[in-house]
Amino acid sequence: MGFLRHDDSPAGHRYQMREKLASIGDDFWIEDDGGDRRFKVNGKALRVRETFVLEDLDGNEVAKIQEKKLSVRDTMRVERGDRTVATIHKAIVGIRDRFEIEVEDGADLKAKGNIVDHEYEIKRDGDVVASVSKKWFRIRDTYGIEIAPGEDEALLLAVSVALDQMGRH
Repeated sequence: MGFLRHDDSPAGHRYQMREKLASIGDDFWIEDDGGDRRFKVNGKALRVRETFVLEDLDGNEVAKIQEKKLSVRDTMRVERGDRTVATIHKAIVGIRDRFEIEVEDGADLKAKGNIVDHEYEIKRDGDVVASVSKKWFRIRDTYGIEIAPGEDEALLLAVSVALDQMGRH
């Protein structure tokens, strides 16, 4: 039973992510809870900035996760095409494991919990839209993300990839 499930509500989708996503230039697959590959994270090499591309099974880019340089605080962007769809900011110094996610065409999100240990929630207006936990999988260096029904899965997976990178810096 996942964090997002309530009495009669439909279960969200759960994905398996690799901890410590690896370095730029490395690729890995995001699998669903049945072990089927659903998205590929392509760590683009030869870039000045940290960049990851989230691709569907056919190799089409569904989101790009890119570090924003020359920023006062840690920031990463999620892009679709040439458009920024979300910007993730680390909370002000002194407040650990809190991130603000500005969504361009929707309500903003907040990530709070233990980002480094992959035990956190992403909320919109106080409602959980995604839960991240290592407890769901017994595989070492793996964590899961459960996304509420009707949510933009590619966006939330891309945000999770960005948070994984930002939590290590």
